[in-house]
Amino acid sequence: MLVTVDQNKCVSSGMCVMNAGEVFDQRDDDGVVELLNPEPGPDHAQQTRNAAAACPALAIHIEE
Repeated sequence: MLVTVDQNKCVSSGMCVMNAGEVFDQRDDDGVVELLNPEPGPDHAQQTRNAAAACPALAIHIEE
């Protein structure tokens, strides 16, 4: 699994962090997504998929 984010699309909803806090964080100044782990292992794969599905801006992209 390879994860990328488009910070320009991010609307700072925080859904990524709520679903996969081990993979995503938010910048302190504006809440924009930060990718902590671009290659999460199997133990975080489903949470990462959930985060991508929950993102209202579709700013998270996953390659399986």
